[in-house]
Amino acid sequence: MDSRSLRMSAATLVALAVGMTAPISWAQPLSPDLTRLPDTPQTLNSPAGPIRVVPIKGLVYPWALTFLPDGDILVTEQNRTTLRRIHDGVLDPTPITGLPPSITSPRRDTAGVDVTVHPRFSENQLVYVAFWKPQPGAEHLRTAVVYRGRLDGYRLIDVSEIFESVSWTDGPSAVRMVFGPDGKLYLAIGAPGFQVTLGETAWAQDPDHHGGKILRLNEDGTVPDDNPFVDRPGYRPEIYAVGIRNAIGMAFHPETGHFWETEHGPQGGDEINIIQPGLNYGWPVVTYGRAYSSDPEGAKSGLPPPTIQPPTSAPGMVEPYTYYKPSIAISGMAFYTGDQFPAWKGDLFAGGLAGRQLSRVVFNEYGLESRRETLLTELHQRIRDVKQGPDGFLYLTTDMEDGAVLRLEPAP
Repeated sequence: MDSRSLRMSAATLVALAVGMTAPISWAQPLSPDLTRLPDTPQTLNSPAGPIRVVPIKGLVYPWALTFLPDGDILVTEQNRTTLRRIHDGVLDPTPITGLPPSITSPRRDTAGVDVTVHPRFSENQLVYVAFWKPQPGAEHLRTAVVYRGRLDGYRLIDVSEIFESVSWTDGPSAVRMVFGPDGKLYLAIGAPGFQVTLGETAWAQDPDHHGGKILRLNEDGTVPDDNPFVDRPGYRPEIYAVGIRNAIGMAFHPETGHFWETEHGPQGGDEINIIQPGLNYGWPVVTYGRAYSSDPEGAKSGLPPPTIQPPTSAPGMVEPYTYYKPSIAISGMAFYTGDQFPAWKGDLFAGGLAGRQLSRVVFNEYGLESRRETLLTELHQRIRDVKQGPDGFLYLTTDMEDGAVLRLEPAP
């Protein structure tokens, strides 16, 4: 299937996207500090009916979550060398140790820690953790790495580094990973920086860099023989797709098997993409965002001024399936397939950090976006990760100092 059949034109998408925000009613008054999440479950309204939001608290800037076969949840916290476990809806007070101390970083914006488990976790107990590792002797420089270990009670054992990126940075970025239906590990490494044409953003179009790419690895970190650039001179063989700014969420569509991704844009232009092998997704050549620049005229920096929209398309570059402008600082994503919310079946859910929301994207019979709904805004929480649990509920992490995992379930 070619890329044109997987996306609509930007103009058509904007015309179809209709924002619908439901009124919210709380079971009890909000805290005077609107950013503080109540400790007790809350009930709010949505177009799909009443939702019960159950907070699982005790976490500090929780980042990513993943599910074990028994329904337990593993959660990472930024700047921590431990994993946390949630059992039967309760945070276990005993942390899981064994991760390398290099995860610790004084800068929270660069210390996101992703976690996933092997598709055959029941057999091998393998846990994968991705983070930014500091360079010895130059702690301000970091590169993306993937570690793998076996979960043994409250510790990871046989821990080893299975992948290290060649791209080192001192800027904020994300590293995310997901196992595909093919059993391969897909790893996204951002191209940090806020400029449109300068600095490390150039990684995204540089075939000799891992930054600004989506990579595809075997379960042990080696290179699959069928990667799109494996025999291309000048290209890193791990590369699966190029032109990625900062991928924050990834998921495979449960029916089509297509690989979807959410991506931060600069000053607008957050993207939802359908990723295909070997294609170029445009950053920093094209974007629906605008440059971060203190030079209004662009004369000193060489950048287009923030008042000028850069090109949004170019030959050989894939436009996003859809985009957000203004930005919500889009984050983790999941397709809903459960039975707890029948009206949500098949919909895409994505978190919003700056937008402090959960965005629901509804599709029509042709698989095209028909409307959006904005949920959970009254929580005032930075929603970081979004996953569906084996129980059919949606689970979210709140990127807050007084953080939590939120469980969304139908209200009685």
